[in-house]
Amino acid sequence: MPVCCRHCTAYFSPDNEMKFLILSRLAKFMPVLAIGALLCNPIDSRAESHNDNNVIEKMQAESNGNVIIDIPDNLLDLILHSSKKEQSHDMKPGVNKLAGFRIQVFSDGRNQHTLEARAKARGSAILAKFPKYRGQIYTYSSSPNWYTRVGNFRTNAEANAALTELKKAFPNYSSEMRVVKSQIVVVKP
Repeated sequence: MPVCCRHCTAYFSPDNEMKFLILSRLAKFMPVLAIGALLCNPIDSRAESHNDNNVIEKMQAESNGNVIIDIPDNLLDLILHSSKKEQSHDMKPGVNKLAGFRIQVFSDGRNQHTLEARAKARGSAILAKFPKYRGQIYTYSSSPNWYTRVGNFRTNAEANAALTELKKAFPNYSSEMRVVKSQIVVVKP
């Protein structure tokens, strides 16, 4: 009478039943046998690294220290054009928003009832000494803090130059002032 295997739909005859039992018991010990085989026959890592060194030495000897990279023209055009597009911010006439830098001159979250007034006063004080920042003083809140930021600088170098100028003019606030990355507004006529 055929015997059914529990794990599949195959049927075995009584004379194949003994072979099936032996194979099923061996399957339980396969991981142990595999580990034992690896321990008895370790891989010679020195031979592999020696072959790798031969390939590297061969490449070094053939190239004389020069490396030539062959880039297909269509990929080269794609690389060159995408980097130019990223660098030149295509500005439309009117108001444009770009990634840039501003100078944070006020940031505080203490004494909630006076925060807004203090943030606006800091901006007014800067505007009184530097009229060139008219329209470039940004005071806003992000609960629980209030912030005042100045300027629309495209580069970090421009922002740092203005930061130095502001720190000299307002030494009492200089420890709070810093350059921050921000979305800036640039008007193109």
